Amino acid sequence: MQTAHTPQEPISKLLRLAIVLSGLSGAAGVGLLALSAHADTTGLMETAAHMLLFHAPVFLGMGIVAQVRSVPFLPVAFALMVVGIVLFSGDLIARATIGSRLFPMAAPTGGLLTITSWIALAFSAIRIKPRSAGA
Repeated sequence: MQTAHTPQEPISKLLRLAIVLSGLSGAAGVGLLALSAHADTTGLMETAAHMLLFHAPVFLGMGIVAQVRSVPFLPVAFALMVVGIVLFSGDLIARATIGSRLFPMAAPTGGLLTITSWIALAFSAIRIKPRSAGA
């Protein structure tokens, strides 16, 4: 017996990347929270973990939206968010573990990029269009 098959749209590169980054961000966040409970007296690692955990579902959501809609500023917002979270969390982790920064102003730069990414995401909602003419 043959079943009906509906052709599905291939997974976009942004969705695939978003799934990977969401998984890595979530795993890193959980791991850092566990580590911070035992080895971090500064609270920096816990803050980094929360940033990673809070943004893991956002990465996934952005990828899903990009799969079904054409959103002009979404790839920019996504890239800003990824770089911002890496810089912010990476700097806090470096300070908690090795006692030095990634580079001067890494955490504030990452924070500013993350804030900018949220603004770009909000702005992109104004520009959402159907993914294709048939959508």
